[in-house]
Amino acid sequence: MPKVRSIFLSDIHLGTRACQAERLLEFLREHESEHLFLVGDIVDFWAMKRGIFWSTPHNTVVQKILKRARHGTNVVFIPGNHDEVLREHVGTYFGDIELLREHIYTGADGKRYLLTHGDDFDQVTKCHRWAAVLGDHAYALVVRLNVLLSWVRRWLGISGYWSLAGYAKRKVKGAVSFIFDFEESVVRYVKKLEVDGVICGHIHVAAIKEIDGITYINCGDWVDSCTAILEHHDGQMELIEWAGQPRRVEAEAAHHDRPSSEPSPVTGPAWTPPLARRGQAAKDVTEPNMVQLLPLTASLIPLPPPKGRKRPLC
Repeated sequence: MPKVRSIFLSDIHLGTRACQAERLLEFLREHESEHLFLVGDIVDFWAMKRGIFWSTPHNTVVQKILKRARHGTNVVFIPGNHDEVLREHVGTYFGDIELLREHIYTGADGKRYLLTHGDDFDQVTKCHRWAAVLGDHAYALVVRLNVLLSWVRRWLGISGYWSLAGYAKRKVKGAVSFIFDFEESVVRYVKKLEVDGVICGHIHVAAIKEIDGITYINCGDWVDSCTAILEHHDGQMELIEWAGQPRRVEAEAAHHDRPSSEPSPVTGPAWTPPLARRGQAAKDVTEPNMVQLLPLTASLIPLPPPKGRKRPLC
């Protein structure tokens, strides 16, 4: 299997029926890396308060990540809003996985990038928590409808994957405006930090693009689009849409106008790994499972059967 330099994943949402863990496992089997960055919303504690769905593939994803960390892959986990409970423990390790609130990531070409989930730039999430929770419920409903539509398409013999959630993001004016506002908010903040770019997640819209001289990279998600960012050994950044076989998205030129909400990557800069704080003792994990990855939440999340940082104010 080809080994890339780095893999960036976000918004996996383990613990929900919408998580496409099987496809993620297929992707991980085909791609090894020296560095693995988990850019938030890996485990969906919001949804798990309503009910837990933790299948064998979900557990296997956790096991595979822990195994890679034990075998020398530099794994960094930056919690998002759906797994924000882990932000209380940044600076520590869970089974050789380092937890960070955010990170300044220096590329091989000397460029510097902010690595963050992105919910700090979402005014709905930060200032109107009730609306964010309501939106989360609505999104879950759309994803469930998408499952039904996929079944109907297969029954009718229609090939290919069509996403209702993705269609809504592209066509609904409010969604397009939200995506644009999010990107612009991220870019404004990054400019104040005097860094060259950002890599984030949160909005489930994968992209690599230039905005006002800033390299904007979004990992997408593993609920709807199944996307990841790869860094090759020559420093090329690539957006992959995974549907059993990779679909490499073509590059988009730098822009300054209101962007489309379509995933639209361009070739990006080389990246170098973060300086891991290995002076801290790493926890030795011999039998990886959900509880070992997230021991502090074990009392809040029952196991499945054996069967298996300064921000702009509102």
